Amino acid sequence: MTKTDKYKNNAPSNAIYGLGFIGAAIYYISTAIGFWMGVVGFLKALVWPVFLVYETLKYLGA
Repeated sequence: MTKTDKYKNNAPSNAIYGLGFIGAAIYYISTAIGFWMGVVGFLKALVWPVFLVYETLKYLGA
């Protein structure tokens, strides 16, 4: 497999992460009550999959 093929195979997951990042950023920033909470919201948006997996495992009782 060439380097170009490797990047083509990852394109759909990158698009999903990108859309999730935009959605999470809009949500966290819109619910922020101040500037610094908006900055924290932006940082949370960068790592939104961590929150998703954590809450899923907590819900499943794992």
